[in-house]
Parts: sequence; C-alpha cells; structure tokens
Amino acid sequence: MDKAFIYFPSREIEATPASVGLAYDDVYFKTADGVRLNGWFVAGPGPESGSHAVMIWFHGNAGNIGHRVENLLRFHDELGVSVFIFDYREYGRSGGSVSEEGTYRDAEAALDYVKSRTGFPADRILYFGRSLGAAVAVELALKAPPRALILETPMTSIREMARAHYPSLPLGPLIRTEYDSLSKIGRIRVPLLILHGDRDEIVPIDQGRRLFEAANPPKEFYPIPGASHNDTFVVGGPPYWKAWRKFLNGLP
Repeated sequence: MDKAFIYFPSREIEATPASVGLAYDDVYFKTADGVRLNGWFVAGPGPESGSHAVMIWFHGNAGNIGHRVENLLRFHDELGVSVFIFDYREYGRSGGSVSEEGTYRDAEAALDYVKSRTGFPADRILYFGRSLGAAVAVELALKAPPRALILETPMTSIREMARAHYPSLPLGPLIRTEYDSLSKIGRIRVPLLILHGDRDEIVPIDQGRRLFEAANPPKEFYPIPGASHNDTFVVGGPPYWKAWRKFLNGLP
C-alpha cells in the first residue's frame, strides 16, 4: 500500500542538462548499504549569491532527474549556484528499491559525495527539497545541519497528506511510511526559506505554513501567487527568483 501510494519513479531519462545547453558531470556513487545511485553535478557560472554556493537538490516523488532540467537551467542562470541533483534508489539510472529509510540513506550518500568533491563541510552546503524531497532534506538537516534549508511545496507528513486527499477513507492503519517533517522541523536551527504556491492542488499551502510556524528563526515564508504544485518557478517569475536571491544574500 505505502509504495504504490507514495512513489512514482520513472526509469527513462528523457533529457539531460546538455539538452538545455548546460555542461555537467554524470556521476555514480554508492550508499552505505551498497546501492549505486546516479546524479548530475552542474557547476554554477558565478556566485551571484555572494559566495561559492553549492546546493543539493532533493526532488519529488515522481519521474526522475531528467524531468527537472528546465528548472535546473533556471537555477544556473538566475542564482549562479552549483547544483547536485540525484535520483533516489529505483529512480532513473539508480539501483535498488525505494523506501522511506532508503531515501534517507540516499541523501546521506549524496551529501558525502558533494563533501568529497568540493571539500566543503555540510554547514557550507545548501539543501533544497521539493515536495517529498523536502521531507528528505529535513531529515538530513537533523543529522548534518546545512548552511541553509530551502523547502518548496513541503508536506507536514504522509498521514496528513492521506487525510487531505482521502478524508473519508480509514487509511491510517495501512500507512507505515511517515516522512513526518512537522515533528522534526522544530529541532533544526539553520536559516530556513519555505516557498509554496497558493493554489497548490497536491500539497495544501496550509501544510507549508504549519511547518513554517513550527520552525525556528531565522526563517522566511514566500507564498507564490497563482502557482500550483508543479509550476512554481514558471508562475512565480522574477519575484520568485528575487525571493531566492534575497534569502541567499542574507545568509551569514
């Protein structure tokens, strides 16, 4: 029940950063439990955020990294940060079988790769989690606090998502997967930015606001007017990127 309800991986890589004119390194790395994962490292053109910023991107529950290349291009062009995006186990060219604990191990392996590549400790690396990936980023931030945590369209927990979408069904006893960010966010003490579309049809914006309320300062909440779940950076336009730059420029 859990897996079919939560994860929608795709194996076929339909596009790469080269498809949008970006140079990149196609890399493979292993998790602590021996699963081989695939990711892309795209070096930034210049640190517009004021320092040599490196960001790990934890994507959502559907598709694979090949479905994020247009967004990746905008990060490159608008923010000037270096980005490492990778596929969880069972997604894209990564091996293994996906699970909640597996995604947490995948995140730790991604961080280890970025640290070994850049020489940066975790507290100089940005974590960006989107949708389900926000929950993965929150878990990693508990174990290895980053320079800053950016969450877009984040959910509070899987159980609350089930209640939001299937209010009349007694799914609670059937759901073992948690991704309970709401119980964790109050234990994280790094700069936080939450972005959420005010017309999000998948994760209600109220869940993003509740996470924000439970979080420690310094923190910022940016509602994206008119944006649904999957069009945030498109609908958000220049003000969306301005919010990103303002946050990054304000980091210590």
